[in-house]
Amino acid sequence: MFSCLKRGRTFYTGLVALALPIILQNLITNSLGLLDTFMVGMLGETPMAAVTLANIPIFVIQLMIFGFQSGASVLISQHWGKKDTDTINRVIGISFYVAGALSLLFALVMVLLPRQFMGLFSNNAELVEVAAQYARIVGPSYVFNSLTQVYLGAHRSMENPRLGLYVLAVSMCSNTLLNYMLIFGKFGAPALGVIGAAAATLSSRILEFIITFTYAFFSKRFRLRWSMVLRPGKEVTGRFIHYASPVVFNETMWGLGTSLFPTIMGHMEGSTEILAAFTIAGNIEKVATVVVFALAGASAIIIGREIGSGQSPDKVYDIGAALNVLSFLLGGVVGGIVIVLSLTLAPAFLYPLFHLSDAAGGITTMMLVVTFAIMPLRSFNSTNVVGVLRGGGDVRMASFIDLTPLWLAALPAAAVVGLAVRAGILPVYLALSLENVIKFFTGVRRFRSGVWIHDITQKSWQK
Repeated sequence: MFSCLKRGRTFYTGLVALALPIILQNLITNSLGLLDTFMVGMLGETPMAAVTLANIPIFVIQLMIFGFQSGASVLISQHWGKKDTDTINRVIGISFYVAGALSLLFALVMVLLPRQFMGLFSNNAELVEVAAQYARIVGPSYVFNSLTQVYLGAHRSMENPRLGLYVLAVSMCSNTLLNYMLIFGKFGAPALGVIGAAAATLSSRILEFIITFTYAFFSKRFRLRWSMVLRPGKEVTGRFIHYASPVVFNETMWGLGTSLFPTIMGHMEGSTEILAAFTIAGNIEKVATVVVFALAGASAIIIGREIGSGQSPDKVYDIGAALNVLSFLLGGVVGGIVIVLSLTLAPAFLYPLFHLSDAAGGITTMMLVVTFAIMPLRSFNSTNVVGVLRGGGDVRMASFIDLTPLWLAALPAAAVVGLAVRAGILPVYLALSLENVIKFFTGVRRFRSGVWIHDITQKSWQK
């Protein structure tokens, strides 16, 4: 099992070079997201729960954009291995068109029908009203963010993750400063509360868009050829649909399914405390797992590059095995550390900063313990599905493995115990864990078959 990890210094040096900027990027984003939650939490549990509610559809939008990034990455990373920049330009163009159109549609709904839309996620009128105020302002920000993320994702697939690190570091720092100013009325600005948090997000997304596309016009490492970006052509469009559409569908349906978790919680008794706890636990989880999910992102680039450069299937399989085993071990280390901290330091030092009630604090600890107890499985699943199988072009089976346990096991079980039986939040969270347990065993079986390795740069890609 561990013999596959003996790959030499060059392999691990390359892995760290790819993963480290992604780790730092996610760490900055998620740490400042935790700080953002802290500032909104100072307004009380209700505003924090309302922002959580408003972020449910935003989370779906982000996952759809991640789907376009991941789907495009399947093509870009392999064509980067062949140094085919013309095809890469065409793939970026298709992603711009589709991601921009879908994010614009979501933005219009959130601007024009915010109360009706937020009412789909909770029956708590007070939460819905505050969430609608936030959603109306923050919705348009994701039009800018979708285009930015498509471009940064393309550079990540071309082994340039530092660009995303620099752009998002500036964006998130400006977001934090503006949050401080506009939520609490500092430096002469009005104290706008939740509305101020939304305005800060919108402003920072516009800033990152300006920085990114200024870079795009002057970059010498990779030049955008607008004739190809704006007119990608039928052949590349066909390949994009064939390989990227299952990934987009995967991320969209996974996002919709995952968004039903807080929706179920929003209809349970004590929803305000539960959603507040869910917000804190979710932000801690994002910060704690930056290394785990950076490894998954780097894995997709490595696998795609190796296939595109013409490596043998046996070598690609061995590299995939090393990445999966490393991810499993890393998940165990991270999970153990977070469980210890959540049972000791967090209740005494962290929860009071967010003004959590005793009930919400207890729920937060429970959520963290359950989540990180299965972190080895979740870490493996992320690298195997998002990194290895997708990087190998096995996008349809990767989607099947990712979605089936969520929609056929975890969601129905959580809905039954949470809404029908009304068994409480612990059984609901245990039901949600079924997703990763089932996904682990089906993912291992698919990986061991070896049939996931496909060179999608060949002309015979449809066969």
